[in-house]
Amino acid sequence: MKAALLFRKTERELPYREALARVGIEAVAFTPGSSESLDHVGGILMTGGTDVDPSLYGELPHPETEAPDRERDDYEAAVLREAVARDMPVLAICRGMQLMNVALGGTLLQHIEGHLKTVHDAEVSGPLASIYGAETIQVNSRHHQAAGRIGEGLVVSARDPADGVIEGLMLPGKRFVIGVQWHPEDLVDDPVQVRLFEAFRNCF
Repeated sequence: MKAALLFRKTERELPYREALARVGIEAVAFTPGSSESLDHVGGILMTGGTDVDPSLYGELPHPETEAPDRERDDYEAAVLREAVARDMPVLAICRGMQLMNVALGGTLLQHIEGHLKTVHDAEVSGPLASIYGAETIQVNSRHHQAAGRIGEGLVVSARDPADGVIEGLMLPGKRFVIGVQWHPEDLVDDPVQVRLFEAFRNCF
């Protein structure tokens, strides 16, 4: 069982690769310029990283927005759209969820306070509540951007109850297209958090 692992920096891929291995999935590297095909994998995992280019959603960069990696943005958005068209399972984490929102016509809040290096509650609903077996879970957080206007067809599936920041998105009508703003790959020793990767695997 294999999944495409979309990333840019090799030194940051290991936690995602290990999280997939924990549930019996072999990661296949998909990086910008890669010739890998979705024909050889059962799903895709979109990872964290640098900020998405704000020009993709019609905005000028905020002073706190990082320099864009447009090659990565364009490559991963194309892979995502193909995976969705094929109805392949998609798990999008942090930047991955943000890019998913933008690729489907949404926008981002380019800078928010209070979500770097924190642990907080997230109120989850729909499939996420079913996966976790709870309506409130604790999540880790290390992002300064968040989903703004929601992309076409997407539904909010998690929020921070303290400030309303969107913590999860899903695309109904597909086998599994779920994005989370936190980093579950760092929490797989928690039997609750590993359930997200198990649910991803079970949709292959």
